[in-house]
Amino acid sequence: MIVLVQARVLLVGIDGKSEVLRDLPVRIIKTDCGTEAACYLKNEKVDAVLCAWDLVDMPNGLFLKKLRIAKPDIKTIVVIKSGSIAQEIAARSLGVSVVITDHADDVLIRETVAETVKPTGLITHKNAE
Repeated sequence: MIVLVQARVLLVGIDGKSEVLRDLPVRIIKTDCGTEAACYLKNEKVDAVLCAWDLVDMPNGLFLKKLRIAKPDIKTIVVIKSGSIAQEIAARSLGVSVVITDHADDVLIRETVAETVKPTGLITHKNAE
């Protein structure tokens, strides 16, 4: 028996990437700002967050800093500016799950999200003997 469990992925400040993830068995929740994302996280279960480093209302990784303190078990994928060593070091020092650049292609983003949510039970196989 194969049981599909739909993981919930919150996209924060990531424009146009929900279509890239459409083929994955995940539920996509989109927000433009950190404040709205924080409100959603208070009330809903989220398995992973795909977030831009700089948000309109929370620049310099502020949302991710708050997220890592409040909910350290949520898997986080951060999108940093390509070539920004300072952003990469800061993101990795927060303990995010994955760091990718804003030049990452759609295939890499889809594979990264799929791999990141896989341990949460995205697909579970149970063999009847």
